[in-house]
Amino acid sequence: MAGNQSRSLAAAGQEPPQYLNLSSWPVDASSYYNYLLHYCNNNSTPAAAAAAAACCEWNNCSVAGNIFLEVAGANDDNNNNNNNSGNASDYWINSTNPQRPEDNLIFTSLTSAILGVLILATIVGNVFVIAAILLERHLHSVANYLIVSLAVADLLVACLVMPLGAVYEISQRWILGPELCDMWTSSDVLCCTASILHLVAIATDRYWAVTNLDYIHNRNVSRIGTMIFLVWAVALIVSVAPLFGWKDAEFLDRVNIQQRCLISQDVSYQIFATCATFYVPLAVILIVYWKIFQTARRRIRKQSEHIKEDEPPARTSTDDAMAIVAADDGGQHTPNQQTTAFTIEIPDSPLNGSTVALSSSPVIIKTPSAGPAATARTTENAVRKKRETLEAKRERKAAKTLAIITGAFVVCWLPFFVCALLMPLRPDWVFDETMLSVFLWLGYFNSTLNPIIYTIFSPEFRQAFKRLLCGKAAVNGTSAYRPRKLR
Repeated sequence: MAGNQSRSLAAAGQEPPQYLNLSSWPVDASSYYNYLLHYCNNNSTPAAAAAAAACCEWNNCSVAGNIFLEVAGANDDNNNNNNNSGNASDYWINSTNPQRPEDNLIFTSLTSAILGVLILATIVGNVFVIAAILLERHLHSVANYLIVSLAVADLLVACLVMPLGAVYEISQRWILGPELCDMWTSSDVLCCTASILHLVAIATDRYWAVTNLDYIHNRNVSRIGTMIFLVWAVALIVSVAPLFGWKDAEFLDRVNIQQRCLISQDVSYQIFATCATFYVPLAVILIVYWKIFQTARRRIRKQSEHIKEDEPPARTSTDDAMAIVAADDGGQHTPNQQTTAFTIEIPDSPLNGSTVALSSSPVIIKTPSAGPAATARTTENAVRKKRETLEAKRERKAAKTLAIITGAFVVCWLPFFVCALLMPLRPDWVFDETMLSVFLWLGYFNSTLNPIIYTIFSPEFRQAFKRLLCGKAAVNGTSAYRPRKLR
C-alpha cells in the first residue's frame, strides 16, 4: 500500500523530498502523524488526496510534512529500512521549502524591523492626533470627536492587534492556542471594523454638513456621540459573533494541528462580516465623496462666475446650505467670508488663488468683492483666463484630496477583503500564505495612514502638531497663523 502511495506521489509530479531533522519543523511529530492518519482515513484515495494537499499547503509546512512522513516512512517500513522513518525526530519535506538557518535569520530580522517601524509609526501618529485635539482648545470642535474616536480605534489596532500579528508573522505559526487566537481575531475584527466605519461616519458627517444647513446648526455632542456609539456597536457585533458559535467546524484543527489562526471561515459569517465591514462601507464612501466633490465643483464654478461679473456673490439660503458645513462657526467671520467643508486657503495674488482640502473643522472661503483689485484688471480676456485657471486649479485640488482619501482606503483594504471572501467560498483554490500576510498588513497600514490623511490637509492640525513638537512659543514666533475660537 505504501509503495503504491509513493508511486502515486511520483505520478502526481511531486519532487523527490529531502531528508531533514525535526528541528526544522514547527510542531511535534505526533501532531503531524495524527493529522495525516485522520486525513488519509477520511479520503477514498489517500495518495491522490495527499498529493493535492501537499501542493496546497506547501509553503505552510503543515500537510506536506504529514504526507512525506507517512508515505516515505511506511514505504521504508515495508522495505525493512526504517532506521530513519521510525524515528519521530526525522521528517521528509520537499526541497522547495527553504530551511537554511541564515535564510531564517535574515527573514526574521527584516520582518521584525519592518513590522516594528510600522507599529511604532501607527502609535505615534494616532497619539499625536489625540493629544492635539485634547490639548489645543481651538480643536475642541464637535466634528473632531469623530477624528478622536477614529484615532482611538487605530491606536487599538497598533497596540492590541499588530503586536500579536507580528509574532505570528515572524514565527510563521500560531503557538498561543485557540483561546488567544479567538481573542486576537476578535480584537482584529473589532478595531479594524471600527476604524473603517469611522471613515463612513466622517464622510457622512461632511456630506450632511455640505448639503444641509439645518444639520450644521443642530450638530451637537449627542448627535456625534450617537454616530460614534453606532460605529462601535456594529463593530462589536461583527467581532463577537464567532465567539458565540458562528465558526467553521475546522477551527480547532486549524489552530491546534495546522497552527494557523484565522477568523471563522464559515461561509455565511464571512459574507456577513465582509459586507458589514468593507463592501457596504466602501459603497457609501464612494457615493458620498462623489457627491461632495460635485457640490464643491458647483460652488467653485459659481464663485468663478461672480469673479467674471465683477460683483460679490449674493447670499441665499441655498448657498448657505452648501457653504456652511461646520457647526463650530464660532469664529469671527467677516461679511465677505463663508464656511465650507473644504479648506480653501487663499494665497497672495490679485484674484486670490486657492487650494482645496477636506477638513472636519470650520474654515474660511474669502469671496472676492468689488474693490481695488477689480479696478486693476486690464482686459476682459485676462480676467476670463485667470478665472478659468483658478477654477481648474480648485477642481484639481478637490479631486486630488478626495482621490487620496478614497484611494488609500481602497488600496489598503480591497485586496484583503477580496481574499477573505474567496477563501471560504472557494476552498479548492490555493492562496499563497505570503500574499495573504502582505494583504493583511496592508490593511493594518491604513491605520497608519488615517492620522495623516484626516489631519494633514487641515492647517489647524498642522500648526497644532508643530506646537506639540517645537513648543508654542517657537511656532507662534515664526508663524502668522492664529487659531479661531471654536465651539
